[in-house]
Parts: sequence; C-alpha cells; structure tokens
Amino acid sequence: MNTPAHHPPGPDGDAAREGLHPLFRPRSVAIIGMSGKPGSAGQVVLGNLVRGGFPGDVYLVGRSGGHIDGREVFTDVAQLPESLDLAILMLPAEAVLEALRGCVARRVRAAVCFASGFAEMGEAGRAQQREMAEVARAGGMTLMGPNTVGYFNYVDAFYVMMVELVLPPRLDPAAGPAVAVAAQSGGIGAHIAASLQARGVPISYMMTTGNEAQVGLAEMISFFADDPHTGAVVVYAEQIRSAPGFLAAARSARAKGKAVVLLHPGRSEQSQASAASHTGALAGNHAAMRLAVSHAGVLVADSLEEVIDLGQLLLRFPQAPTGGLGLVTASGALCGITQDYVEPLGLALPPLAPEQVEVLRSHLPAYTPPRNPLDLGTLAGWRPELIGLGTAAVLADPAVGSVVVSLPMPEPQASVRWLQSFLDGTADSSKPAIFVMQNEDVALDPAFIALARRSGTVVMRSPERALRALASLTRFGRDRAMAVVSSGQTAPASQALPVLGTGTQAEWVGKQVLRAMGIRTPEGALATTPGEAVRIADRIGYPVVMKAQAATLAHKSEVGGVLLGIRDEAAVHAAWQQLHDNVAAADAGLVLDGVLVEAMGDRGLELVVGATRDAQWGPILMVGLGGIWVEALGDVQLLAPDLSAAAIVERLHRLKAAKLLTGFRGTPPVDLDAVADVVAALGQFMLAHPHISEVDINPLVVYAAGKGVIALDALVVTHENGAA
Repeated sequence: MNTPAHHPPGPDGDAAREGLHPLFRPRSVAIIGMSGKPGSAGQVVLGNLVRGGFPGDVYLVGRSGGHIDGREVFTDVAQLPESLDLAILMLPAEAVLEALRGCVARRVRAAVCFASGFAEMGEAGRAQQREMAEVARAGGMTLMGPNTVGYFNYVDAFYVMMVELVLPPRLDPAAGPAVAVAAQSGGIGAHIAASLQARGVPISYMMTTGNEAQVGLAEMISFFADDPHTGAVVVYAEQIRSAPGFLAAARSARAKGKAVVLLHPGRSEQSQASAASHTGALAGNHAAMRLAVSHAGVLVADSLEEVIDLGQLLLRFPQAPTGGLGLVTASGALCGITQDYVEPLGLALPPLAPEQVEVLRSHLPAYTPPRNPLDLGTLAGWRPELIGLGTAAVLADPAVGSVVVSLPMPEPQASVRWLQSFLDGTADSSKPAIFVMQNEDVALDPAFIALARRSGTVVMRSPERALRALASLTRFGRDRAMAVVSSGQTAPASQALPVLGTGTQAEWVGKQVLRAMGIRTPEGALATTPGEAVRIADRIGYPVVMKAQAATLAHKSEVGGVLLGIRDEAAVHAAWQQLHDNVAAADAGLVLDGVLVEAMGDRGLELVVGATRDAQWGPILMVGLGGIWVEALGDVQLLAPDLSAAAIVERLHRLKAAKLLTGFRGTPPVDLDAVADVVAALGQFMLAHPHISEVDINPLVVYAAGKGVIALDALVVTHENGAA
C-alpha cells in the first residue's frame, strides 16, 4: 500500500478558516517579483487585479525598482508596510524562501507561491518545501502553494492568475448558493468551473492548491462549509495529504447541508496484489480512500464528466434520493435503451402505484399506457401540458426517487413551452429532476437557456449522462441511509488476546484471536507430538483435519500442509509423518510450531471476511465469496469498520453471487445475520486494536438461516509487539 506523503499539520478549525480570509478576500496585496517588462507574469497578475476592480491597496516589489502604471516599485520586501493581507510571490524557486522570511518579518498574513521546483522534484525540493511551511507557520502566515496556478474568487471579483484573463463573471448573490471548486490541477479546476458556468451553474470560488505545503484541500473545504455563498463543493485530488483533516472537513460540510463531490484518479491500484492477505490485495490505497471519504459523506465520481454532472445536481438537490428512477419521454426506443442502461447500475424503473396510474389515465388517451417509463409519443408536440402532468404524477410515486424527462429537440418556441411544462410538473417536488434536451450537438435556443438559468433547472444534453449521474446519486443516497451506526453500538464482550509477536501469526494463534472476538472456530488444539495429536483427536471425535503450523506457512494447502478426513489413531500417526515430509520437501529449514488438529466441519457456503489497516485511511473490511473463488472472481464488497448490522446485510445483497445467499436451486437461505455479526465484530476489533494490521478469515462457512457460521482458517498480521 502507498504511504502518505509528509504533510505538516496546518491550521485547523476556526483558525484555518480565519487564516484563509487574507487569501480569499484581502484588503491589501503585495506583488513580489515585479518586472518592468510589459507582459511579464507580475504585470499580468497586476492587470487581472486591476481589471477585476480590486478596491484595496496594491504594493509592488522588484529588483529594478521604478514605477509601473503609476505605482512605485520597491526594491526590497523590507520596504513594505507592516501587516499586509496577501503577498503574491512571482519568484523562481530559489528566491522564495528569502522572500517568505522577509514577509514574515513584515507580518504579512498570507502568501501565494506560483513557483514550481519543490516537492515534485525530489527529496531536496521536499526539504525546501518543508522549510517554507515551517517559516510561514512560525510567522503566523497562511501559505498557499507552491506550484499553484492561482485562483478565482467570483464573489468579490478577486482573481489571482499568471495568465491574462477574459475576466469571468462575478457571482450574483441573488442567484442563490453556488458551487466552489478546489483542485490540485489548475487545468482540471478551470475545466470543471468553466463547464459548470457554461450550463448556467453559479461558481463561488475556483482554487488550485498546488503542492499544499501548508494549506490544502481540507482547509478549502472547511472554508467553503462556512461560506454563505457556497452550496456545494467539487474537489479534484491527485493525493489527499491530510486524511484526518479531509474527513473532518467533509463531515463538517455535510453537517451544514453542503455536498462534497470528489474525483480522484488511481483506481488501477486495486489490481496491485501488494499485501499478503486477500483483503490487502483487493483493498488498495485508492479503495481505502474511496471507502473512507464516502463514509464521511463525500460522493466519489468515476470520471470528469460525472464530477461535473454531480456537482450541478447536488447544488440543486443536496438530498440524495434512495428510490428508483422515473422516465418521461417521447420515444419508445429510449424506454428500452434506458432499461438496458440502468440495470447494470443498480437503478430500477419501478412500476407506478395504482394512485398514480389513475391520475395519468385521467389525462392520457386510451392508446397511451399510464406507466413508468412513460412514453408520450407525439402527444408532447400538440399537448405539451402532458409533459408537466406526467412528470408530476411520476414524481409523486413513493417508489420513485428521481426523474429524467428526455425529449428530442423541437423548434425553438416549442422547446421553451416544453421546459415550462416540466417546471410546472416539478414545482411541488424536491426530488432530483433532470430535463434532457436531446440532439446534443445542436445549439439550444437563447430563450430556452434564459428560462433554464432563471429557474435553476438541471439541463443536460445526453440521456446517458443524466442516467449515470442519477444512478451514482441514488447509490450514494442509499449508502448514506444505511451507513448510520446504531446509537450506542458497542463492541461485543471479548476475551483477552494472546500475546502476539510482530508480523504474520500462525493459524492456531489467529484462531485464538477470532475466539476472543466471539467468532466460532472448529473444536481442536495444537499438538506438538504424535501422541498429543491422537489424544486431541480422541477427545473431539473423528474424522479430523490436521494442519501444519508455522507463521511463515501462509499457504499450507499448496505444500501439502493440510490433510482431511483422518478417521482413526493409525491415520493420525501416518498423517503426522506425511505433513512433516511434505513441509520439509517444500522448505527443509522450516521448523513447525506443531500440528493443528480440528474436527471436520459440515459443508456450507464458503465466504471470506477480512480487514486490513491502510496507513493513511485506517481499517477497511471486506466480505465476499470465499474459498478459491475470492482469487478467481474477486466478488467482494468493501466496508467501513463501523457499519450497522443492517447495513452489512444490505451490502451482502450487492455481491454478484447474492443469489447463493438467499437460496438457489433448492439450497436454503444462509444465516446472513450471523455473517453480519462476524463482520461487525471484526470492524469493532480493528478500531479497538491499532496494532493489528490484517485479519483474513477464509473460509468463513455459513450455514442455513439460524444455524450460524464457523471460521475454518484465519490469518492475523500485526505491526508491533504486545497484546491488546
């Protein structure tokens, strides 16, 4: 797994938000590194400030001195007045540290550094970046960057950019809350902001955080959570450097009714088998990040298109739905396409309730079936009011959580009438609704655009993008609804753990850990002599299984270290010798702890349950089809460690092999409640015992409902000595 980058703790809480005010809306600015050459970067920054109408004082510092646009250019930072709000550093990397020290001496409250050549260049650059952060922190200064391309504050028309801008529109406060964009890539941040603006979505801020020597995404989100102009936050992250800070900021934003949408590349890490256990191999750093941030209330997008679509949706509809999809269209073909498209996404089109059927029947001709999806056919052209009536009826159905109205583009005046009918139909509903005007390569009529923007309508041009966005939003809503931990939920009473060494533990030790969690294992014990093995077998009853035991023998079956169906004393002696011969053939120097002798378990459905501890994001759980199938199919669900039992059962039903859990071809349903109890106990155990790195139970055999489970094998890995 990846290790987190060194990230010194930045300002937090109220201090962080207060520290960002000089960056976002300063009263005075110094541009350091000015050149008299027309078109130089410093002059471009100055021009953007002036053309944006910045009302505060602007000071210039440059080696050549002189005057620029009537302003004196100081030759030394020491000539600046004290207690300026913001210093904009237009300097090469080698000059930044000295300038920061000079700014601290003048009690400058904040600085933004554009220069590259720091942590992205290797260890020397990282050391210089750390020193910059330490200088700023010691001086009580907030530092943004280095390696940022700047930012836009649309609220105050304050623009800090190194490129000459066609100044973006200033936010109209009367338009209501806006989307804030925070990105570690200037190009992606600008693309997201521009794409949203092109749809008429208001933007409050577009911030690029660069290398985040001090201020990063967590501080941005915390600021936006309290900002009255911001209603939703879109984040592009290539590396989240402060996991606890990011999670706390996301929870704060959600608590204040502001959605956070994240795009984070790197999903291919899930295919890297970088850990010893199945859980570690299937739960890479990106998977752990996704699980942790989702559990904190962040909606994680899978593409650039999706993060834009979801940002627009969540600004307008901050409460994610849990119900199915409603579709109103004028195309029977689109009804079929939609059914095919949403099924893999887990979003159904539920049949309408009888009440809604009757409402529709009263408005529709006999040849138009009142159902979901609702195909109006040619009726939309000569009875446009049916668009609104149909939309209202579908939205009123309790099983419907969101609706798409997708229509081919008509002539311009009709498009406005259709949109107005849609608005009439959605007026009494708070459920997410998207109006799709198809023919996406054809420009929209200006009157249509004006009405859409005045009304705040979510308009898209692609039915597929609309469906994908609503499917993601609905999955998120369902996860949020199920993720509530039962109030007062506590870990089950547990026995004392055995003393554990560092690293991988032998199976017989791992099973002691499971029993301490209250998880049932086969009856048996460790034998160190053949005679002891016979006594254990006589006590627990034949047939038995015998397993060679050593901490370094993780895959016993592959070396002949597991023998099944041993039925008498003579077979025990023979198995003892065979096990030792098999292990010696594979590794002549391996010394066994002994042989684990256990009762043979009854057959049942084999699952895998595991946990691993990500260095940055903490514990992550896994449950799925077990035995050899976990490696062959990878049919697993990843879970947060503090989910309720009900949420765990719901996630079990998302497995591709879920039919096997509920009864398949004459087999009875299995004991899902017992599986959920094991997963919940393991989650609480990982939270309570930070020295445990991994636990892998494979297989966990589950029996028919009410018959419980039993753990047939266990792998436990620690990263420090000592008992819990």
